Amino acid sequence: MAERRAFVDRGITDHRGGSREPVAAATTRRLAAILAADVAGYSRLMGADEEGTLNRLKAHRRALVDPKIREHHGRIVKTTGDGMLVEFSSVVDAVRCAVEIQRAMVDRNAVVPEDKRITFRMGVNLGDVIADSGDIYGDGVNIAARLEALAEPGGVCISRTVRDHIGDRLPYSFDDLGEQNVKNIAQPVHAYELSAASVRSLPEVATPSRLIGPSRRNRSRLAILMAGIVAAIGIGTAVWWVWPKGHSSPVPGQASMAANVQRPPAAEAKSAPRLSIVVLPFSNLSNDPDQEYFADGITDDLTSDLSRISGSFVIARTTAFTYKGKPIDAKQIGRDLGVHYVLEGSVRRTGDQVRVNAQLIDAESGAHLWADQFDTSLANLAKAQSEITGRLAWTLNIALLSDASHRIEHENASDPDARDLVMRGWAWWYRPSYIANSQEALRAFERALQIDPRSTDAKIGIARVLVGNVSSLWSSTAFQQDAVQKDVARAEQLLFEAIESDSNQPMAYAVMGLLRRIQSRLSESRIAYEKAITLDPNFEWANFQLGWTLLFSGEPEAAMVRGEKSLRLSPRDPSIFWRYELLGWCQLLSNEVDEAIDLFIKARTANPRVWNFSYALAGALGLKGDLEGGRAALKESLKLKPEMNSLAQWYAVLPWTSKTSAPKFWVLQDKTLNEGLRRIGFPED
Repeated sequence: MAERRAFVDRGITDHRGGSREPVAAATTRRLAAILAADVAGYSRLMGADEEGTLNRLKAHRRALVDPKIREHHGRIVKTTGDGMLVEFSSVVDAVRCAVEIQRAMVDRNAVVPEDKRITFRMGVNLGDVIADSGDIYGDGVNIAARLEALAEPGGVCISRTVRDHIGDRLPYSFDDLGEQNVKNIAQPVHAYELSAASVRSLPEVATPSRLIGPSRRNRSRLAILMAGIVAAIGIGTAVWWVWPKGHSSPVPGQASMAANVQRPPAAEAKSAPRLSIVVLPFSNLSNDPDQEYFADGITDDLTSDLSRISGSFVIARTTAFTYKGKPIDAKQIGRDLGVHYVLEGSVRRTGDQVRVNAQLIDAESGAHLWADQFDTSLANLAKAQSEITGRLAWTLNIALLSDASHRIEHENASDPDARDLVMRGWAWWYRPSYIANSQEALRAFERALQIDPRSTDAKIGIARVLVGNVSSLWSSTAFQQDAVQKDVARAEQLLFEAIESDSNQPMAYAVMGLLRRIQSRLSESRIAYEKAITLDPNFEWANFQLGWTLLFSGEPEAAMVRGEKSLRLSPRDPSIFWRYELLGWCQLLSNEVDEAIDLFIKARTANPRVWNFSYALAGALGLKGDLEGGRAALKESLKLKPEMNSLAQWYAVLPWTSKTSAPKFWVLQDKTLNEGLRRIGFPED
């Protein structure tokens, strides 16, 4: 790990660590764009397969990295094991080169097992450098290296100077990370990030060669061609069956669109799934503002239905609702989230009658591809929602999964009042995590179940609240209380009934996964979450929670995959700090200490009120050897949670992470987090 940071903070020291002679008078200063890059998790890769890792890294450099640098007029200043320093005379060339390399690596890694993938982190800065004998030095170089450390694996981080210079010249949407305090740089650095998820959403880039050999590529093309023929036949049949036979009249202007709905949109990025979409919160056009929950409920239902379409990629509710009440700029939303399509609409409810307007927008061109209006009653709302999903299937030329319209079968017989209460329950549940909101949600779900004892949604809602309340106790002592055990037993029974009634409910399995983890039944928790994700691959919460279960099972690398997907599905999540924490733990238990520190700092910055972020950061800093920084972080943690004053207290926090229930996790934690805490003087008892 020391080698990869060799060109950082050395001022005018040699990259091997030795001192250099003072800079001679012949040295020059110049303004340059500097790209710093390294391989994420290099120590782990080398430890697992030293020769194979080196060969793969050389292959990537030979086939992609070096040619891209030449293409964009860059000069490789030096390489240091897994690190690289590159100089450009143009900041636009530097950023374009970094992004194109990262995007091409997505495709190259697609054919490589996850545990063997080479993934770069890159930082770009524009600054004054000292040039001497082909080498460059100074803060301009050091800041580039620090930006690289801030970037997530597969992403690119740039300084504000770079951001200001590129302006609108490049089609990349960088997120503002704000002021960042970085090591050995006197002033904070204002950083911007193009996340790995955003990189993956970009169109493919031309590369000189591929890792796939000719014969394999030809076989892949043939397979794709055959799959396309089979899919075309299936789509034609499926669309014929799902096409609504008696729908309401289209809105004005619909006739002019009809000729276009049978073909896919012309503008289509190749990097994201064909159906990558965000369902924005539907507007409430009712005279009664109390009906806001009803519009939100329809938005949630449509998101769930679209998530189950094969091959889809649907942005999670938590990110979609950050756009609520804001002006719609479909192009910007598409760039922010890396999706092809934006679905928006409105709901007007008058008594038992409901009017739903929906329209589909091409996020690249901003063109409206499809729009329609649906008038229905509360009793037939599920059918109308399925009709909307069916129209989308036709418009996008995809086959609609049979279970996407599961509500028709399971809800037509349900009492409309019960369905209304279920919507209210989820509206309360998704509000900020206050006890009062949780109690209101539970009351709504309970009333719905009283009205309609067959309502699977009401049963799942009750179980979700009960299990959520139990998991928030965070104490093995509290977990053993009789009242808690009673809630656990009831939640379990309700989930069994819901699954027996409808075995295609991903939320039921996901809640069961959380319940089983609380009960220290980690293998069953994993099975339940995997079932939920099989039913709905876009279920962000299930992916996130499976990550924790895998982590507690002692599989941090597998957990990392789920954590990264969670971020991709909800990149603007209001609770993104929990995602950073999960990824930080994955890196820490994998002994990638620098990456863990960065992620824990991100989590703490996003929410400084959570004590365990500073606690984990203290252990990571102690493990790295930064004892002063570790003690400072621990002090912050103890301010927020004074009783968490020993390792023995930490062991008692989570009943499902004991030596018996999570032996692999225990060993990894003891070697990393606990060892770091011991180094800064944290007591055992």
